[in-house]
Amino acid sequence: MTDYLLVFGSSLLAATIAPFYSEVVLAAVLTRQPDAALLLWLLASTGNTLGAMINWWLGKYLLHFRHKRWFPVNDKQLERAQRWFQRFGVWSLLLSWAPVGGDALTFIAGIMRVPLALFTLLVFIGKALRYAVVLWFADTLLLS
Repeated sequence: MTDYLLVFGSSLLAATIAPFYSEVVLAAVLTRQPDAALLLWLLASTGNTLGAMINWWLGKYLLHFRHKRWFPVNDKQLERAQRWFQRFGVWSLLLSWAPVGGDALTFIAGIMRVPLALFTLLVFIGKALRYAVVLWFADTLLLS
């Protein structure tokens, strides 16, 4: 049970603005529980998607604090990110799994008021595919 909570928690944390990587935890747990790969994939994908939903919520509801000193982006960066998101659209959320820019993308999606259901679907697809690849590599490299 602890292993499952570690996978879920690390995946959730990794998707927020906190600097954390869940792939190592997932691979380590897979080596201890190779028969639980499907459950581990589901826990990691769900946890990471919920973490991205936290970013979406932050983007949607904390925008009115953008002129505060502690706000993570300035107006110029915010405008640039919004233009980029408008150019590439909601389909860019399929890239929310990316280690560089993925978390910012989910934050901007909240600012841009992407409907939560569409956001969740696209983000889950991207993150689930990433974790499937991570598990495949872990299985191939560590368990073979």
